[in-house]
Amino acid sequence: MMKKIFLFLFCIVFCIPTTGALNNKIDHIVVKKTQRQMYLKNGDSIIKQYRIALGGNPIGSKQKEGDQKTPEGKYYIEFHNPKSSYHLSLRISYPNTEQKEWATKNNYSAGGDIMIHGYPNWAPNVLFDYIHKNFDWTDGCIAVTNSEITEIYNLVKDGTPIEIYP
Repeated sequence: MMKKIFLFLFCIVFCIPTTGALNNKIDHIVVKKTQRQMYLKNGDSIIKQYRIALGGNPIGSKQKEGDQKTPEGKYYIEFHNPKSSYHLSLRISYPNTEQKEWATKNNYSAGGDIMIHGYPNWAPNVLFDYIHKNFDWTDGCIAVTNSEITEIYNLVKDGTPIEIYP
């Protein structure tokens, strides 16, 4: 019996990866919009997977401010925002230079402030648990639950590449 207890305690301390241990392993993020999935990855290995909600008009890539589309393409995590209007957020580097130039050429704003975030600070979690599972509710961001954004916030470093696919 003592041997089993010792093995159990040993595995808790040494075998189960902690958030800190995973932090060094996340080298990129992949989002698959049609599947409503986000993957934290190391090489080809999926480290963590999340169900996501997108912009209210999710088909196609974001082109201009107010279109409620989630962008598609290759970006990176610009910074962590602990004082977000949402539980926590990570800013995505949308729009890139080409997208800004296209928008300027066509006389509109490309938009911005695209984030991976949790629920709005004003909203009760129980309400948003239902909304999050059943609707695309953001203005173009990628949303996860509050507990998930807390985990992601701690696992992902600034500068981490993110690829967003249709």
